[in-house]
Amino acid sequence: MVEQNTSRKYLPEFVYGAIDGTVTTFAVVAGSLGASLSLSVILILGFANLIADGFSMAVANYLSVKSQTELHRRHGDYQEYVRLGKHPFKTAAATFLSFVVIGFIPLISFILSLFLPFVQRHAFIYSIALTAFALLVIGGVKAEIVKKPLMRSALETLVIGGIAALLAFGVGYFLRSLLI
Repeated sequence: MVEQNTSRKYLPEFVYGAIDGTVTTFAVVAGSLGASLSLSVILILGFANLIADGFSMAVANYLSVKSQTELHRRHGDYQEYVRLGKHPFKTAAATFLSFVVIGFIPLISFILSLFLPFVQRHAFIYSIALTAFALLVIGGVKAEIVKKPLMRSALETLVIGGIAALLAFGVGYFLRSLLI
């Protein structure tokens, strides 16, 4: 069997990390805005989510792949698995890097609004656009690698991310109305 190239081998980690990073960071932004929190709170929560959740996912990925490797070692097919399988540290790194790099995108407009005051008034709209673009690109990358229809994969990723953002905004809005 031919060894998989790196882009295909670590595609699940890239897609999982990138989508979750983008969706959860944008969900934090949307929930914060739904609750009418300040720009500084949005950035604090956004970055806390980006680093802590990215690290958590990377550690969980590492332990999962390491456990799978140990399981194969016990069952005697270890050499074949290692030759074709994934390295726990590389899967964790792929998950963390894609989570942080792509998950940073929803925060860009809020960071820019600190230096460019004219951005602040429409920071959420810019964040929506940047996040939508990121989700479309992630779906497009996935489609290209697995040879699936580009538009279908891109739109599927966008819709899933959009639903998560709407849920987060709704929760923030609802809780604000209860707490204020």
